[in-house]
Amino acid sequence: MTDGRTRRREDTRQRLFVAAVELIAERGFSATTVDDIAARAGVAKGTVYYNFESKTVLFEELLRHGIGLLTADFRAAVAGLPPRAALAALVRAELEYIRRYRAFAQLLLSEMWRTNREWQQTLRLLRGEAIEVIAETVRAGVASGDLPADLDVPTASSALFGVGLVVAVDWLVFQPDRPIEDVQEALLGIVRRVAQA
Repeated sequence: MTDGRTRRREDTRQRLFVAAVELIAERGFSATTVDDIAARAGVAKGTVYYNFESKTVLFEELLRHGIGLLTADFRAAVAGLPPRAALAALVRAELEYIRRYRAFAQLLLSEMWRTNREWQQTLRLLRGEAIEVIAETVRAGVASGDLPADLDVPTASSALFGVGLVVAVDWLVFQPDRPIEDVQEALLGIVRRVAQA
């Protein structure tokens, strides 16, 4: 019985996350109400408050959930790969993630610019976790000689994350018919040129 309740609660929370992401990406945080989220998720308003004490808490948990999925995808993509192959796998993982969770990517991109939000510290920490997976790969590339010894690892890691995010959003908005393989190869070409510079 508990497993069934737990599963239903997780399903409900997932529906609330999806509804909140879609609405906030469409309208913005301030213009999205709890009533809107409940209606989009197909639940009563009380269900939102049963699962999250406020819209702000829901959003913060949404960030944790979404970036947690991205970080897990990054870790799975690089597992056991040498640095060069791991960098290519990271690029592909980010593109696939953003294609799968397009609304969340748009939301993440816009929220990274808003520094006055209550959840900014949470966003900073979560972003750091995702970028640390990239940094581990870049450090391994420096150690193996695949990347220049004087490479600024934090900046290179942030750049790879940011470029992937912006390129993926641009691809999905302006060139949605372009195959993911083409986008990945173009992005990897840029990474390779920068690594050789």
